[in-house]
Amino acid sequence: MRAVIQRVSRARVTVGERETGAIGPGLLVLLGAGQGDTAADLQYIVDKVANLRIFADDAGKMNRSVLDVAGGVLVVSQFTLHGDARQGRRPGFTGALEPVAARALYEQSLDALRRAGVAQVQAGEFAADMAVELVNDGPVTILLDSRRGF
Repeated sequence: MRAVIQRVSRARVTVGERETGAIGPGLLVLLGAGQGDTAADLQYIVDKVANLRIFADDAGKMNRSVLDVAGGVLVVSQFTLHGDARQGRRPGFTGALEPVAARALYEQSLDALRRAGVAQVQAGEFAADMAVELVNDGPVTILLDSRRGF
């Protein structure tokens, strides 16, 4: 499972004219499930998202998590995180998990973040054509791979 985590001052997702999720300060998480991903991969990502210390403490050091600052998390499914563009000019997506299983892991991620104590968990719409707006704070962007490929 892969995730792009961006510390934001605000973020929102719309499908057409309908807003599906929005947060103030917190994290925007682009989440992609890959072939062979399991509950263990999901737990690794959820634990990192909830506990990654990328918010400033009183001394200005990145030493607080989204839990510590009572921030929100907006999770957006993104199968293209498993795109492979090493050959040719058109990426291949055979590394992405098939949609039914990917949707299940995506929905489980939302529940797991809530159980982890995240103050506000919002979501995009799985498999929809979404518009994602954000104000990256810092900017701070972290890449995660549950198989530690990077």
